[in-house]
Amino acid sequence: MRKILFVMFLILIFGSTITISKATAAPKLPFSLILEPVNIQDDNAKGVALLYKVKLTPSFPRTSLSIHALHLPKPSSLGNYDTYEGFAFIKNEISWRFELYPTPEVDSPTWAGRIDDITATMNGVEIQVRPSNSKTEKLGPPILSNHINKCK
Repeated sequence: MRKILFVMFLILIFGSTITISKATAAPKLPFSLILEPVNIQDDNAKGVALLYKVKLTPSFPRTSLSIHALHLPKPSSLGNYDTYEGFAFIKNEISWRFELYPTPEVDSPTWAGRIDDITATMNGVEIQVRPSNSKTEKLGPPILSNHINKCK
């Protein structure tokens, strides 16, 4: 009886370890991620991030991250900001930021941009859209955000 309980205990421990390691692994590229509003007052704002491998030079492939964001408030309504930036980071390790460009729609432009030279493994990355001051390069608080581990 003790042997059976011991074996069941080992299976339970090893089975949960395997599940945990799978949950924290980086999702397989390519994939997309819906960026959700951080604040309830921005509930119309949404975005999507697309990540995939690109080979633009003779060296090894890099990761491309692009963001497409809709119905964002005017950057100036959030403070001393005049544009938006994509911001992605692995906590306590590395971050990337890149400009998002507005389309010519008058009332609510679509903001989009990309970065093509990411070499890090995309494990534990959080992706955000933030207002930015193009002169001071100061980033504001996130408007849209999501964590890469929520990808399927």
